[in-house]
Amino acid sequence: MAAKSCRVTLRDSDGIAHTAEVTAETLFEAVALGLAALRRHEWIEGIHHSSGLVKVSVADVRVEHEVMLKDFLSWLESLGKFPREIVRRQKVRAILGTPV
Repeated sequence: MAAKSCRVTLRDSDGIAHTAEVTAETLFEAVALGLAALRRHEWIEGIHHSSGLVKVSVADVRVEHEVMLKDFLSWLESLGKFPREIVRRQKVRAILGTPV
């Protein structure tokens, strides 16, 4: 899959929206890269893992996706059935620094 330029947006516990620009091959890779980028930023506090909507906007032909953070984390915790799924999850876990 070709990498795409994406904007990843989510709100903190105060309701403030934060956006990171990332390049990713899949929707969940974009979510992971966006979360990782936002976590490193000193202005952002209170991003909860169990709730919230993550908005992903793809730049090629602008397409937006919204993912519940709990659904992303559930996907990340599952093992995957096929080698391609397993590799994608491992890549996303590595981006977030979680055990593979």
